[in-house]
Amino acid sequence: MATVRRRVFSLLSRTQNFNFNPKSHLTVPLSQPINSKSDDQMLFRILESCKLFPNLRTAVAVHNKIIKHGYGMYPSLLSLLVSVYVSCEQINLAHQLLGEICFLDFDIVIANMMITSFMEIGETDIAKNVFSAIPARDVITWNSTIGGYVKNGLFKDSIDIFKEMLRKNIEPDGFTFASVVTACARLGALRHAKWVHGLMIEKRIEVNYILSSALVDMYSRCGRIETAKEIFNTAQRTDVSVWNAMINGLALHGLALDAILVFSIMKVENVSPDSVTFVGILTACSHCGFIEEGRKYFNLMQREHSIQPQLEHYGAMVDLLARAGLIEEAYAMIKEMRMEPDVVIWRALLSACGTHKNPELGEVAIKRIKHLESGDYVLLSNIYSSMKKWDSAETVRYTMKKNGVRKCSGKSLVELRGVIHQFKAADRYHPETEAIYRVLDALIHRTRMQGYVSMSDLVFMDISEEEKEENLNYHSEKLALTYAIIKSSPGTEIQISKNLRTCPDCHSWMKIVSQVLNRVITVRDRIRFHRFESGFCTCGDYW
Repeated sequence: MATVRRRVFSLLSRTQNFNFNPKSHLTVPLSQPINSKSDDQMLFRILESCKLFPNLRTAVAVHNKIIKHGYGMYPSLLSLLVSVYVSCEQINLAHQLLGEICFLDFDIVIANMMITSFMEIGETDIAKNVFSAIPARDVITWNSTIGGYVKNGLFKDSIDIFKEMLRKNIEPDGFTFASVVTACARLGALRHAKWVHGLMIEKRIEVNYILSSALVDMYSRCGRIETAKEIFNTAQRTDVSVWNAMINGLALHGLALDAILVFSIMKVENVSPDSVTFVGILTACSHCGFIEEGRKYFNLMQREHSIQPQLEHYGAMVDLLARAGLIEEAYAMIKEMRMEPDVVIWRALLSACGTHKNPELGEVAIKRIKHLESGDYVLLSNIYSSMKKWDSAETVRYTMKKNGVRKCSGKSLVELRGVIHQFKAADRYHPETEAIYRVLDALIHRTRMQGYVSMSDLVFMDISEEEKEENLNYHSEKLALTYAIIKSSPGTEIQISKNLRTCPDCHSWMKIVSQVLNRVITVRDRIRFHRFESGFCTCGDYW
């Protein structure tokens, strides 16, 4: 306790004996000792007010009173005090307080509440410290930690905690599986997804609408849309979330007609769509270029269902129009929005300006993006380069360098026998690099014989054609696919994940590879799934 005590007294020496009077109008009688239950409740109210309206001086004053009158008697006060220090951005003090409090005297309910509250504000390290310090954890403790990691995007960590839970012989429940299934979905980890689903069946977990939605979403994101459909068709579908999961899954795979069909069945089964439903249906239309259908559902949402468009709906419509080349109409919609457009909307417009070579609106979009990332600079630079405006492109790259922004490198992942292999463009760090490049060169030669031609105009650099072709030949997805071909049996389906949008040149090449080798190749990029089979892609070359 000594470290915390010194910090508190140090902070207290910089404050005065004062009255705390936020909106709650509470007053701290600092001169009076804690000697009754009413005083205890009063301090609770004061700390709750400090949490809502961060006030470090009052928090320190209350902490001082707690120190003087014993930690062990007020564990619930201390747990709330830790939350207050986090709200006051005194993270180090919160860490020290947790590290020096003996959790043996803490009620498990209080500890679980602490984990949940810290996870909600993104303080995962503090929540993990609480979790580690609890000697006897119940299923709620595990669920709070696993679910908290999922909410904070730490999907691998959540699965690791789940595995630890199983090793400790703690029986997971439906809430546990809902979180773990979501983690598998976000990772796109098919092997883990099948394992978790198998455990649910083995443990006879009752599948409610929450788990049905999660399972549909998981298999959709893991590239198994047919399995997602099977689960959807056998699930109880009275809740709209199950329908939303299916529609969004179909949108992710570019199956707009299927998504529209599911939407129509909703009406037959008397399930009312919500705002999330329309985000899914508009996204599906966007991925397939269904302009009139998109306009229809955007108007239907407001006219028949009284759902006012939010940022997500406008974003999907701007993406639909801009991607189809109706950039001016997309820009007009942005200007007519009732709320301030977010960065996603401006990036959708910027991306379309690159595809359709419109540097003027591209400049408008980039000026409205408050915090520019590497992709924004690269897009604008590529717009200029595609129009042979080399000086303008160089100016953008100079600005990027001046501001210390590095280009985000493309990465492709492939999972083989439970091991994930990662590749970057022109990557030569893999232990089997020589074999990969040898087979890749042979594959490129073979696909050229079948009509493949490098899209050298996609390389926005003032270099020779030969250098441009070499640049394209060794993109990360080509390396990942080649390695998967080497390590898998003929006819085996291959699945690749990429952190950026699929390269048009690689897209064209993979179509031919799927035909030449009689392979099914699935690529999950930043936007959607591409399934290559017999020389065709499910996206219809529109993405």
